[in-house]
Amino acid sequence: MDVAKEKRVSIGMGGELMCLATGSSANLLLIVILNKGKCGLSKCVTRYMVAMATADLLVIFFDVVLRHIPIVYPDQFRFVLSLPVCNIHSALLYAAIDSSVWFTVSFTFDRFVAISCEKLKVKYCTEKTAAEVLGTVTGLFCLKDTTWYFIHMKQYRLGNNPAFCGVETSVSVSQVWASIELFHYILTPCVPFVLVLLLNALTVRNILIGSRARERLLHRGRSENSKDPELETRRKSIILLFVISGNFLALWALFAVSLILNRIMWVGDTVPRTFFIIEELGFMMQLLSCCSNTITYAMSQTKFREQLHNKIKYPCSTIAAIIKRSGIWRRFKHPNSIRSHVTISLPPQTVK
Repeated sequence: MDVAKEKRVSIGMGGELMCLATGSSANLLLIVILNKGKCGLSKCVTRYMVAMATADLLVIFFDVVLRHIPIVYPDQFRFVLSLPVCNIHSALLYAAIDSSVWFTVSFTFDRFVAISCEKLKVKYCTEKTAAEVLGTVTGLFCLKDTTWYFIHMKQYRLGNNPAFCGVETSVSVSQVWASIELFHYILTPCVPFVLVLLLNALTVRNILIGSRARERLLHRGRSENSKDPELETRRKSIILLFVISGNFLALWALFAVSLILNRIMWVGDTVPRTFFIIEELGFMMQLLSCCSNTITYAMSQTKFREQLHNKIKYPCSTIAAIIKRSGIWRRFKHPNSIRSHVTISLPPQTVK
């Protein structure tokens, strides 16, 4: 068990700090680029993607920065044990996670309507509707996650445990609170599993039906090797939907397994010796899921990649121009030219 806990510490330190470094910078850059409105995306899609990236940033802040860093450096953050705000922290963290997941579900439904429902598309796929949907989702899940304030205790625990707040014994053995916790985990991630799979399956089905009809219409008068740009775009859309769905399911599956094992342990049954590793991996992969879906969709857009290339290229070209103007590069490139300008004077020799 001690070996498992040691492995769990190393997994948590490496994985979550990697999420902090890559996830925060990628999502910040994503928000900056999307807010400029030069990616060729509609205002409705931009609104959803900025909201998802913002929710992902909040997950990283509440989970990695406020939860995991004090665990990795307990001596420097010993004062955290005296702060009676752990239950507030847990409520905000779960609200951010729920918002991130359900923003993804809302965006998936928006794309389903845009592709499959021509009549509803005009009214639903607008910036105003997107703002209303995102506001409603945020309000509902913030209200739902206030129950974590009452489930968890106020004091922190600086052990390397995803359940970083203490739980009262009366709450842990209560059937009522167990039902409330089960309801939380049904809403996230079980229901999103089903909805994302269903919506993407229906979207792919409608894309395939439309593509076959278009192929039949364009079959005559075209050679076999000619390619239709619209069909290529639809094939890319299908691949993207499968990637997002598979990413969401794969990264949340281990988390769901760890929840089941955790409940088995509370009941009193034995769990595998690798339970602690599975639990830490589940939370780490769930954190990765909250940081990857938005970036995956954004990177599939050609104009977004162009804007990203320009953002990365600008500081590099600026630094190169400064170096060129200062003449440092010429000194490294032609070191002999520096020597040619240096005159060495020797003392006169005396004739004996």
